[in-house]
Amino acid sequence: MKLWQGISEFAAVAEKQSFTAAAKQLGLSVAQVSRNIAALESRLQMQLLYRSTRSVSLTEEGKLYLPHCQHLVASLRDADQAIQQRTQQPQGLIRITAPVYYGERFIAPLLNDFLQIYQDCRLDLQLSNEQVDLIEGSYDVAIRLGQLGNPRLRARKLGTRRHYVVGAPSYFKSFGEPETINELEAHRCFTGTVKQWRFEVEGRSETFRPELYLHCNNGLALRDAAIKGLGLAMLPDYYVTEALETGQLKEVLGQFRQEDDGIWALYPENRQVIPKVRVLLDYLLENLK
Repeated sequence: MKLWQGISEFAAVAEKQSFTAAAKQLGLSVAQVSRNIAALESRLQMQLLYRSTRSVSLTEEGKLYLPHCQHLVASLRDADQAIQQRTQQPQGLIRITAPVYYGERFIAPLLNDFLQIYQDCRLDLQLSNEQVDLIEGSYDVAIRLGQLGNPRLRARKLGTRRHYVVGAPSYFKSFGEPETINELEAHRCFTGTVKQWRFEVEGRSETFRPELYLHCNNGLALRDAAIKGLGLAMLPDYYVTEALETGQLKEVLGQFRQEDDGIWALYPENRQVIPKVRVLLDYLLENLK
């Protein structure tokens, strides 16, 4: 049984909405494209395309089948490229998504340096705090922070980050410093994208869910509020290190600080790691240290 027959032809016709354009793209005759799609429909025992003299459109079954075919074609293209580029310099487009602040401060500058070294590569960097779907968005790499939970993705650890509970000296002068997790209930605490604060107490994990005093999904805004003495914030090191060093902020409950979590590069599980992506991951791993 020829499982691949008609797959690439169907995907091309669906994308181009034209047998002629698809045939040109694939380097085949229109008749051959038509025969292979007909063979595919015969094997599936269902119609995938509506055909008329002027237009081509997808049936409901075709709409359901198309994303799977596109994924198969993309995987085959990746496999071909992995072999062809094995001994070549990295080249081509790499699509990346990363969180906004971390991407602005750390990832984007490194990617600019990467382009200076590997001048045959091109980069499409999208900064967003939304966890976009890599496969649906056709991304090669996603930079993610914290705990992971997507079994469809492979992960490479690039580094770690540490969380601090911090407040300003002026706040502590007015409200005192908490010495236990339970004492946090008497304090003004901020929340961001994570609604619960995690701690480690004698080897076990404990959580604290602050009552709403100030909520914002932007770490810079929470850091500013903490520096101005409005309350306590739990923030990663890259937001607060400088303020801790200058004395604008002070850490509390450090003895209960949660275990450092990860900074990850994620990529689709069922894609070959082609040379341009492998080189980029190696570069980020080396320079994010």
